[in-house]
Amino acid sequence: MQNTFNSAQPTLLSALRIVLGLIIFSFGTAKIFHFYPGNFTPPTGSLPWIAGLIELTLGFLFLVGFQTRIAAFILSGLMAAAYFVAHFPKSIFPTENGGGAAAVYCFVFLYFVAAGAGPWSLDAMLSRGRTLKTV
Repeated sequence: MQNTFNSAQPTLLSALRIVLGLIIFSFGTAKIFHFYPGNFTPPTGSLPWIAGLIELTLGFLFLVGFQTRIAAFILSGLMAAAYFVAHFPKSIFPTENGGGAAAVYCFVFLYFVAAGAGPWSLDAMLSRGRTLKTV
């Protein structure tokens, strides 16, 4: 049974990356393309707008698994900044300040910096192509 779970690990890593990428990408598209919940449109150039631009571009790269480690590193920093700028001033406790999701995203992105994109990614596809050319 342990072997079954171990063999599923790379596939589940890719599935987690794809789902997380879709979520972050949707945050970016909502902010940049103005379909944010409650009709909130961040002004162009504002901090929420810049965060949306990062979520849009790097969220897409993370979603497709291209330059995943770099994108994940920057997105992890973005989520840490979001936690400390928007949530931490309200309270130190995520249950009180509403920053639980930002904290979890921060550490999941940080995990992807170490783990990589998984087998269902452009990184893996490009890596396989390089291996074939050198043989």
